[in-house]
Formats: sequence, structure tokens, C-alpha cells
Amino acid sequence: MKSRMAMVSEFLGQLTLQLGGGEPTYPTVVPEPNFDPDKDAARIETAIKTKGVDEQTIIDVLTKRTYNQRREIAFAYERRAKKDMISALKGALSGSLETVILGLMKSTAQYDASEIKASIKGLGTDEESLIDIVCSRSNAELTEIRKVYKELFKKDLEKDVAGDTSGDFAKLLLALVEAKRAEPSSVIDYQKIDEDARALYDAGVKRKGTDVKCWISIMSERSVPHLQKVFERYKSYSPYDMQESIRKEVKGDLEKSFLTLVQCFENKQLYFANRLQDAMKSKGAKEKVLTRITVSRCEVDLKKIRQEFKAHHGKSLYQTIAEHTKGDYQRALLSLCGGDD
Repeated sequence: MKSRMAMVSEFLGQLTLQLGGGEPTYPTVVPEPNFDPDKDAARIETAIKTKGVDEQTIIDVLTKRTYNQRREIAFAYERRAKKDMISALKGALSGSLETVILGLMKSTAQYDASEIKASIKGLGTDEESLIDIVCSRSNAELTEIRKVYKELFKKDLEKDVAGDTSGDFAKLLLALVEAKRAEPSSVIDYQKIDEDARALYDAGVKRKGTDVKCWISIMSERSVPHLQKVFERYKSYSPYDMQESIRKEVKGDLEKSFLTLVQCFENKQLYFANRLQDAMKSKGAKEKVLTRITVSRCEVDLKKIRQEFKAHHGKSLYQTIAEHTKGDYQRALLSLCGGDD
């Protein structure tokens, strides 16, 4: 028998492996240990065939399995029912619950790619969604999203983003999508930190107008630990911190994008916690944001987002979701949330 410690460290090792780029993960949805895809597929088939659809069983099964396990269930379902499980779920479900469940049938990168596509499809662009995804994803995630986008839509993500946005906003998004960010280094280059902090100040607060190009290149090419030190150093040149400087210097979508970047560099999980809080501030929850963050982060870092939420908003994410949503949608989100803090 392996010791408990050995099993835990093996499990954590696997988690880190999955993301590549060595970023530790804090998922709320983890592999079901006694997984039996045939049994799950049978349960889902019965739930779909039941008069009036047994949503609860669908929620119980699919929100408690990882994407890889859900895929295996879908294969098993197809063998049993001789039809596609995703189409069957589409036919059986509707509204917000359908959106969540179909979102879970995609990998994290496929989900992000589809959300980006949806935000630039048709008339007008949903800039908020675009900024939310592109400005908060790591290099490894963006590289994967680009690859998957091409597979799913037979188009280049860069071309679609460029075709749908304009000006400096487009330039920033493109620079991020190209995923040229340096990997974190074990060597701290104090001279470079100082030069970058100075350059950000000279390009913005110090002069009339803003040299946005300089801001874009520093914020899209430097590693996150380096930028954290740059923003710290920046305060010794500028009377305002980086976020205040952004608010003073640029407006609109460009301002939102830079702020999202800086907030994610400083504490990505807190950024998502604040977005969730904003989405549930008003009477009707902004379901789009709520669904997107819960579905896209449940196998990445939702557990840590939950901790930041409780620490900064004084209430657990679980209780807040329970207050602002209802019905099957609420049950699905609470299950993905993975517990009350």
C-alpha cells in the first residue's frame, strides 16, 4: 500500500503535469476515482429518456467528472444509444442549464475558443468577453486556444481578432494572442526591471499623450514574475501605481484590457473573484460571466478563486451563487463550485 503522502504527491504531480508550463492548478472538479463510463452513460441515457428529463442525474454525473472522463462517457453513450450524446443533451436540456452542460462537454481550450468565436461573431463585438478571456489566460493556455481555434473553425484566431477590433485595442489583443511572453526565469534581472518600470513611466504619466506601443510590448512580452517586480518598482518613478496610471492615460476597451492584464499579473484568482462578485451584485446575476468563469476555471483554479472570494468579499462563493441563481442552473453551478468555504 502506498502511503497517503505518496499518493497525494503523485496526485499533485499529475495536476501540475496536465497544465504544462508548470503552473500549479487548484481545480474543484477532479477525476472521479471509481469511474465507470458505461455505468455513467447508462444513467445519462435513462435521465434523457425519462418523461420530463431527469436533470438532476445529468448534473450529478457531468459536473462531477473531468473533461477527459466526460469524453469517455460520450463514447460509451454513443456505443449504447447509437447516437451522439451532445446532440441528445441539446435536445433534452434548455436555457442556462443547457449552456453549462454543453460547455462542460468541451475541453477548457475548446470552451475558451468557442467563447471567443461567439464574442466576435455577427454584428458588433462582445468586447467584455474577449478581454476577459484573452487578457487573463497564460501563455500556455493562449497557445492551446490558438491551436484549437484553428481546428474548430478552420480560421486563424489572430485574423479573426484583427478583423473584428481596431486601433491600439486590436494591437494589444494580437500581441497577447501571439503568446510571445517570456517564461519565468530563476534569475532576477534588477536592471531590466528598472528599465521597464522607467519605460512604462516615460511612455505614459511623464509625457503628454501615451506611447501605447511601449506599454503593449512590455506587458505582452515580459514574464509575470518580472512584471510584478516592474509594477512595484514603477511606484518609485510615478506618483500613481500602474492601475491608476492606466485609468489616467487610456480609455474604453484599451483601458479595460490593460487593467485586466495588470490585475491578473498581480493576482489572477482575485481578478476572477471580483468579476464573479460584480456579476452577482445586481438583482439578476449576469449569467454569461458567471457561467463562463465557473465552466472555464473549474478544472484550472476555481478552488483558489473561491478562497480569494471569501477573503475579499466576506461571504463564500457558494452562498453568493445560491442567493443569486435558481433551479437546475443553480444546482449545476454549486456542484462545479465544489463546496462551501
